[in-house]
Amino acid sequence: MKYHKFLLLIIALIMGISVPAQQTGIKTLGLNLENYDYPFDVNYFTIASQNETYQMAYMDVRPAKPNGQSVLLLHGKNFNGAYWRETANVLAGEQGFRVIIPDQIGFGKSSKPKHYHYTFQQLAANTKTLLDTLQIETIAVLGHSMGGMLATRFALMYPEQTDKLILANPIGLEDWKLKVPYKPVEWWYTNELGKTYEGIKKYQLESYYNNQWKPEYDEWVNLLAGWTLNIDYPRIAWNAALTYDMIFTQPVCYEFGRIKASTLLIIGQRDRTALGKQLVSDEVRATMGNYPELGKRTQQQIQNARLVELDDIGHLPHIEAFDRFIGPLVEFLNK
Repeated sequence: MKYHKFLLLIIALIMGISVPAQQTGIKTLGLNLENYDYPFDVNYFTIASQNETYQMAYMDVRPAKPNGQSVLLLHGKNFNGAYWRETANVLAGEQGFRVIIPDQIGFGKSSKPKHYHYTFQQLAANTKTLLDTLQIETIAVLGHSMGGMLATRFALMYPEQTDKLILANPIGLEDWKLKVPYKPVEWWYTNELGKTYEGIKKYQLESYYNNQWKPEYDEWVNLLAGWTLNIDYPRIAWNAALTYDMIFTQPVCYEFGRIKASTLLIIGQRDRTALGKQLVSDEVRATMGNYPELGKRTQQQIQNARLVELDDIGHLPHIEAFDRFIGPLVEFLNK
């Protein structure tokens, strides 16, 4: 552990990053979360991609009384499949859906490549390969945050496999390139290397929960903070930087009109998430991430879309206000 901290200190000094005191009591987590338990059994699928082979972790939650339908849950950038615990319990345990919850390559318990050309098309293709291997022909696709961008791309690429589309506070409802100056991958990498428990919690407290913290939110801070203590954190940070670049440079908002699947938008109205806010003026920043406006605009762009607006809820409806999130979701899936 002393060697690990010394190594990260040297990397930080080379990159010109200040290193605050590390929060005590945070468990060091493995590169692929080997020492972190997921809520359901984890399976691994070997996928050949870009001249390498990788392990794609996923949970396949089977209902006791199947209704014959399946739901795919796609995680956001700062999360992994584990945060769908409550959602999967209701969908599989009470509603009879088979629930598939993958960790995308570069996230959670899946492989962290040293080099990978991240595109939403590649991640969608990886996910389709998994579903085909599981012999799932049609599925409802639910994506949150970055997972919403991936869910949109999946629905566009594989309309015949997408039964329904659900977007829960997705990012990418606007094109940030129009307002935010481009930063290279190295810039995002430097930011990631500088992350600490204190900084991660501050961001989530302010951006997700409107400065109202609950003990159950600790898990999602500790996951990210535990990674910063790992000797391989530079590899984790590099993958995170690559996916930031993917998100910034590959907008999906221009293609909403091409979506064929019946769509549900669940939008927490307090959300103001937008990539690159720290790089623009106060005036420009005020025009970004306006989810009440973005939700309405996106509903108009998607031919067959229903919009559910959740007042006084932020970026994480299924964590912050599960009871208000799950009702509209179940109703839509059972239509």
